[in-house]
Amino acid sequence: MRLLIDGAMVWNGTGAPPFPGKVLVEGERIISVAPRSETLAADGADRIDAAGKFLMPGMVEGHAHLSFVDTPRGTALGELPPEDHALLTMDAARKLLAAGFTSACSAAAAKIRLDVAVRDAIDQGMIDGPRLLAASPELTVTGGLGDGRKLHLHQDSFGIAVDGPDEVRRMARLCLREGVDTIKLNISGDAGTESAPSEAAVMTDDEVAAGVDAAHTIGRRVAAHARASVAVKRALRHGVDVIYHCDYADEEALDLLEAAKDRIFTGPAVGLVLARLESLRGDNSAQGRLYLERLKPLYEATCRTHNEMRKRGIRPRPRILRDPLWFLAQRGAAGGDPHRWRDHATRPRAWLGEGRLSRGSAVGRRRPPEGYPHAAGQSALRLHHERRRALLALRRGSTRQARALTAVCVNTQGTKASEIGCPAAANAAQYATLDGFVILFYGCRHERN
Repeated sequence: MRLLIDGAMVWNGTGAPPFPGKVLVEGERIISVAPRSETLAADGADRIDAAGKFLMPGMVEGHAHLSFVDTPRGTALGELPPEDHALLTMDAARKLLAAGFTSACSAAAAKIRLDVAVRDAIDQGMIDGPRLLAASPELTVTGGLGDGRKLHLHQDSFGIAVDGPDEVRRMARLCLREGVDTIKLNISGDAGTESAPSEAAVMTDDEVAAGVDAAHTIGRRVAAHARASVAVKRALRHGVDVIYHCDYADEEALDLLEAAKDRIFTGPAVGLVLARLESLRGDNSAQGRLYLERLKPLYEATCRTHNEMRKRGIRPRPRILRDPLWFLAQRGAAGGDPHRWRDHATRPRAWLGEGRLSRGSAVGRRRPPEGYPHAAGQSALRLHHERRRALLALRRGSTRQARALTAVCVNTQGTKASEIGCPAAANAAQYATLDGFVILFYGCRHERN
């Protein structure tokens, strides 16, 4: 299959200004991006007339937890039967794709094979979802983040407690045997864990080294939860590939991160902290006040540290807008009637072509499924499927219902792109500017790195 997307305003994510251009797709690869004035050898290609649309690379979710579905506590994830949990994880993958994320790097699964099964189903075209790097559950220590057990009661959670290098190595090997791409290690604690606070590095050098060795021996990756400065240094010392958070990194840790910036990726995941802070609004209980006292310094440390990391050129994960999957956004003419946005946003005739935005064979769905991105009647997004192309419309006036949505949009003149984070529905004012935009996504498969 050859496909030419012609006449769009193209923004390629390199820092260059948008330009009128075209994109040629062959099979499942984007093979050429060119100004509209250039001639492309596109004989026999199907053509999409993208005049008046904005075309740009897709987004990557670098800290995905698809199986961390809505539950009141971590141990509730362990209580979910595997069959139910798998369906909920598949639904989360579908919603993430519907929000415009064409790739996802998992930062942990709640059960060993959840990410693996969903990744494989997406690869085979059985379900819709982003290209996915599957992760293990969070390998933690007794009393660490993710250990939901009590002395009198065994409770599974999103972590697996392993103590000592031998236990870490055995569990890492088991997860690798089951097909995960990434081993997750919880080197530090977190704000909600009494026996392992954020500032403490609870996993030892030998334990970290054992997990890294098990994964690297067969060419797989290791990611680490590391809020504490000591945890960041420990991760770097033993060759961890992806270091999440780094909130309390001191000057020495920052210097080490900078020295390793061409080898490692980092991920702030600040949206989680913001969402937790939002959830505490109006909570005057003793527990709520205690949690707020812990989260405020964590948030301040996160902002301070990641501003400094950005100045030093330390790479965050994801590198948003670098995915070779692209999407089209409806673009209004300068000085045009703003009501045209509402018109295009609510009528299927505005959708270009039809299809699916995932790897594998067609699912044959002809109507946009209801309920994107969450409950029926509050849908901000509609996805239309058929064969290999997919287009997504962000309905005008509906973004106030979108929770935890991060989107990239363009202004009505199509000359500026901006990233808008939406950590919680209560922050409507922060993303009300998304109103009036129609975002159409186009996807093309490529091999998972």
